[in-house]
Amino acid sequence: MGLDTVPRVNTLSLFDRPDGDGGEKDSERVFRVAELNRAVRSTLEAGWGDVWVEGELSDVTRAASGHVYFTLNDDVDAAQIRGVMFRGDASRAKATLESGARVRMRGSLSLYEPRGSFQIIVRLALPAGAGDLHAEFERIRKRLEAEGLLDVARKRPLPMFPRTVGVVTSASGAAVHDVLRVTAGRCPVRLVIADCRVQGKDAPDSIIDALTAIQRLPELEVVLLVRGGGSAEDLWSFNDERVARAIAACRVPVVAGIGHESDVTIADLVADVRAATPSNAAELTVPDRSALTARIEASRRHLERAFEAALGRARLRLEKLQRHMEDPRRAVAGIRNRFAALRHTLERLALRRLARAHAEVSNLRERLGALDPRRVLRADRERLVEMRARLRETPGPFVGEARLKLAQLASTLEALSPLAVLARGYAVTLHGASGRALLRSSDAKTGDMLTIRLHEGSLAATVTGIDAGAPKRKPSSKRTRSKR
Repeated sequence: MGLDTVPRVNTLSLFDRPDGDGGEKDSERVFRVAELNRAVRSTLEAGWGDVWVEGELSDVTRAASGHVYFTLNDDVDAAQIRGVMFRGDASRAKATLESGARVRMRGSLSLYEPRGSFQIIVRLALPAGAGDLHAEFERIRKRLEAEGLLDVARKRPLPMFPRTVGVVTSASGAAVHDVLRVTAGRCPVRLVIADCRVQGKDAPDSIIDALTAIQRLPELEVVLLVRGGGSAEDLWSFNDERVARAIAACRVPVVAGIGHESDVTIADLVADVRAATPSNAAELTVPDRSALTARIEASRRHLERAFEAALGRARLRLEKLQRHMEDPRRAVAGIRNRFAALRHTLERLALRRLARAHAEVSNLRERLGALDPRRVLRADRERLVEMRARLRETPGPFVGEARLKLAQLASTLEALSPLAVLARGYAVTLHGASGRALLRSSDAKTGDMLTIRLHEGSLAATVTGIDAGAPKRKPSSKRTRSKR
């Protein structure tokens, strides 16, 4: 429990009467009652603004406003003091404010001026002996803290959707009913209750046994250790060091919901999760079905909106791409048109080149025909026949001489006839471009077309290589003189 430090004994000096400078003038002064009460009140509140006092309550009265009025009585001597605890402080009191209860209170002394009644205004009320309990609480807390059992790093997260939850508490207490009530309206869960004592000297051993027993359940996922509210003495079992170590050794996470929100025990500090109340422990452990449904619905709507937004953006991008992208049929049509134009151009060029080639061949044939030896020989023979005929008509001596000359010419013509040369295995090579007879290899180049005239027929050839041959020796310029 988080308790303020409580001094066991307070010894304060009595206040002095306010007498100004201490002169006779103040002693002779006559005060009105209100002035005297106001002066006494100021002195009490200034000198006794924070004081602890212990005693037994009597005449406890709760006003409609929520304030608590009482009388605090001395246990040994016949003495008492009136007191008041205002509504906010009274709601947080850790002591039971009822007649006969022994309490230790902290507050300030004051005077109720209208009646001149001396009273204490209480801010904190603890059960008598709470100071000893607080010291023991701090001793245990510091030892466990030194061992790291209170370290936040060792706290385990709770399962998101537990199916089996253990509840360690009194089966007849109010806490178990709070847990059942809260979990009934939440997600389906199996509750396994381990009954134990939650108050008294046997409670620590009973709590430890219940924690040990519940862990034998294989499907156990989380444990609720809960108890309803009570005084410091009622909750002291959950400050037991053995209980704290049993919680730390539990194989599953432990949620501690002990007492009210203002109650803090060692079990709360060691547990993986501290809940303000048993009901809050159930709320923290078992998810709320309606809240999950609402979250799922919200997530669904969020996903739908996100999907619609993404789909809208994708649609816009697609429309932009469609506007920039040409119709494939138009693109194919353009390619086909270009291909047809190229084919037409290629055909026209091919036909033009073919026509030029035909013209060149025709020209070569004409030129070759004009140079055909048979044609030349035929023309010479025709001339010879004509000359023979003319010779027959020529007179005798002249005819004889002419015949002799004609015979000589015929012999010379026969010897010089290209056909006679070709008949001996020789050939005439004509250049394809010019149609002239080739006399030197240097007049042609690689790739030129040639026509080779044989004795019978001709051959078409292409120059693949050229051999210049040995240079022809020039005749000597010196004349050879004949020896006589």
